[in-house]
Amino acid sequence: MGWKETVEPVLTRMPAVRRPEGHVPFKRKLAWTAGILVLYFFLTNIALLGLEVGEASDIFGEFRAVLAGEHGSLMQVGIGPIVTASIVLQLLGGANLLGLDTSDPRDQVLYQGLQKLLVIVMTALTALPMVFAGDFLPAQSALTLGGLTFTGNEIQWLLFTQIFIGGILILYMDEVVSKWGIGSGIGLFIVAGVSQGLVSGVLAWGDQGLIYSWIQIITGETVLGSFASGEALYTLFIADGGGQLLALMTTVLIFAVVVYAESVRVEIPLSHARVKGARGRFPVKLIYASVLPMILVRALQMNVQFIGQIVNSQWANMPGWLGVYSEAGQPVSGFFYYTAPIYAPGDWMWWTAGVTQEPWMVMVRIAVDLTFMVIGGAIFAIFWVETTNMGPEATARQIHNSGMQIPGFRQNVGVVEKVMERYIPQVTVIGGALVGILAVGANMLGTIGAVGGTGLLLAVSITYKLYEEIAEEQMMEMHPMMRQMFGKE
Repeated sequence: MGWKETVEPVLTRMPAVRRPEGHVPFKRKLAWTAGILVLYFFLTNIALLGLEVGEASDIFGEFRAVLAGEHGSLMQVGIGPIVTASIVLQLLGGANLLGLDTSDPRDQVLYQGLQKLLVIVMTALTALPMVFAGDFLPAQSALTLGGLTFTGNEIQWLLFTQIFIGGILILYMDEVVSKWGIGSGIGLFIVAGVSQGLVSGVLAWGDQGLIYSWIQIITGETVLGSFASGEALYTLFIADGGGQLLALMTTVLIFAVVVYAESVRVEIPLSHARVKGARGRFPVKLIYASVLPMILVRALQMNVQFIGQIVNSQWANMPGWLGVYSEAGQPVSGFFYYTAPIYAPGDWMWWTAGVTQEPWMVMVRIAVDLTFMVIGGAIFAIFWVETTNMGPEATARQIHNSGMQIPGFRQNVGVVEKVMERYIPQVTVIGGALVGILAVGANMLGTIGAVGGTGLLLAVSITYKLYEEIAEEQMMEMHPMMRQMFGKE
């Protein structure tokens, strides 16, 4: 008996959101999406019962924009467990260790069940060290609820239970959006978090707010210093509480580059085999695999840093080559320093007061981050294309089943697949590597609201795709026959 037969009774009984039996009207999809978004914001504002307010440290740190959620709330783990489970499945699937054919309905159910089971396990494995190790989420000394008093380990288990429930909720919220709404829940939550950070970065009344900073500069409260020495330029472009011009320019540039990159494509002409005059085009975009594989790359880096934080908190005499941590809990040398991504200009500008490392150490860290993002982006883009049925073979089958063919070629799946193989693999690798370069570059220059280059990159691209999906939904709502042509019925 194979592993599939052994675990099938468990995986097929995993709770699931029921798929719609027919076409879901656009307005209802919009309502479901908006409803889940409101619920997400509501849950991010529910603080964990029993948490010592003001004492907790966010172990995800600068990865928070990518992993969504809110520190100290029910959404503490964000989409981290979902993404980590995806990484495991993609690596196992890429190595062909699962033996699952996602085009087979039975294997598809097993794959989805296995993914949910992994998410549940990852949620528990993420929440446990947060609560019970390193004092990352310190518990109150005593808590009274409804006449019951909790102390010590009881409060820690209460914290763990809340975080675990929040992780499961976000799993099924994502599934509701994917089946009944527009886009995916993961993308929606990332856009929501990054948008909130951008708005806060512009309007916040404090040193981190763009408008507030310029009011301070105009009124003379912030001293620019001398232009001759470069102090004024540093204050205007880079310094915290300064003009943030570099962050503003980077934010605008990322918007422009992503929108342009999304519009660059190779369009393969198509014609209908039976309907004369019916023509179309299959677009192979430059960012063919989208920027979502970048979440997997950053999540992999996050898990490495997560392990580093745990090891540092539990191992008093950790070897220096493995990592040395500052009082603020950040790696300053060793393996965990070199594998930490560049988050902001202050992480690599060694001529500023904030960087204590030697220039060669900073350059090694930049090189490692860039290499990891470029190679990881290309590899995960390939995995993403294959597991989401976007590869040459799956695409050729979809085109053939829709009754379309490439003019000048025989109407044969193998022929269409060979044409697709000329474009899709190459564009997938180039697009994945390009997104990695953009993410590192944006992180190095900084962004408004400190949402991070990767977070901003994801938010812009996901928003652009949401716009395309909404336009497609509206078109199919106006022309019902289009749903049959694109297999949406």
